Amino acid sequence: MRDPRNIAVLGVSGYTGFELATLLLHHPAVTQSTFYMRETNGHQCLSELFPQLRARGEAPLRPLSLEAITASAAGTAFLATPHEVSAELAPRLLDAGLRVIDLSGAFRFSTPDTFTSWYSLPVPHAARLGEAVYGLPELYADQIRGAKLVANPGCYATSVILPLRPLAEADLIAPLQNVICDCKSGATGAGKDPRRDLHFAEVDENFRAYNLFSHRHTPEILEHTGLPESQVVFTTHLLPVARGILSTIYVSLASKQTPESIEQLYRQYYAAKRMVRIWPAGNLPELQHVANTNFSDIGFALDAQGRRLVLVSCLDNLGKGAAGQAIQNLNLMLGIEEHTGLL
Repeated sequence: MRDPRNIAVLGVSGYTGFELATLLLHHPAVTQSTFYMRETNGHQCLSELFPQLRARGEAPLRPLSLEAITASAAGTAFLATPHEVSAELAPRLLDAGLRVIDLSGAFRFSTPDTFTSWYSLPVPHAARLGEAVYGLPELYADQIRGAKLVANPGCYATSVILPLRPLAEADLIAPLQNVICDCKSGATGAGKDPRRDLHFAEVDENFRAYNLFSHRHTPEILEHTGLPESQVVFTTHLLPVARGILSTIYVSLASKQTPESIEQLYRQYYAAKRMVRIWPAGNLPELQHVANTNFSDIGFALDAQGRRLVLVSCLDNLGKGAAGQAIQNLNLMLGIEEHTGLL
């Protein structure tokens, strides 16, 4: 019989996979975590690859084998794998009766055309797209609880959707006015594969923009804020730091507001959401406030006329932007407190 608290993690060699392992190994509700890699090089325990994990609990490491996973008692699988690998593996795990939390972009969209146009990959998993629930717990907790397949959101997308969604639902975003999302991420957001532009000498004491008008997190932002593509200007930058995202978002408001009304809107919207922290009007969060946590911090400033709003959204790209949010989704699927193992 499958046990949803018995966890299989596929792909653990990257930054997100390691962060996920760290969280799972001290999670009080998880009974067993087994980690799978394509090449184990003879290692039997994850701590042999990552000495930081020594004395954190049993962390068996196995060669990646769908047959071994489906023959085990695992009831939940995390996929910390590339998009195309997740697209191939997730349907087979679902068919075997496991629930799947995918940290790639393979299942984040409801239509295959969106995936194909933004990821430039084939869609062998089109039949499964309609089954996936977008794994942003602050917005879709009820759907996540009963989901078989959860698509963990992108890190940039999380940092933009959370501050914009309350405004969008309240019809406070002025139509036909650009919403400028100026976002910066630490280098771990680009993954662990060796690339020249991510070498220390290229990143240190440098700051650059990339993927303008073509970043893959764009359609997530559009779909979950309800804003048209013509209204959103989404730019991404690489910071010379290891982890963290800071997004500065410029919004023209449809009606005059006060700092008190904006703060009240956010506090009411996220009142029951432990992982979102709203800052008092005029106070702004920084990367150091969220590094190595699963919090999303939102602050703002409003101009004297009450019509121009600047939002500052901070989170850890490996925490709330990836592995920590995946644990939130696991907790909802297990029917336990959403913040279990994260505080």
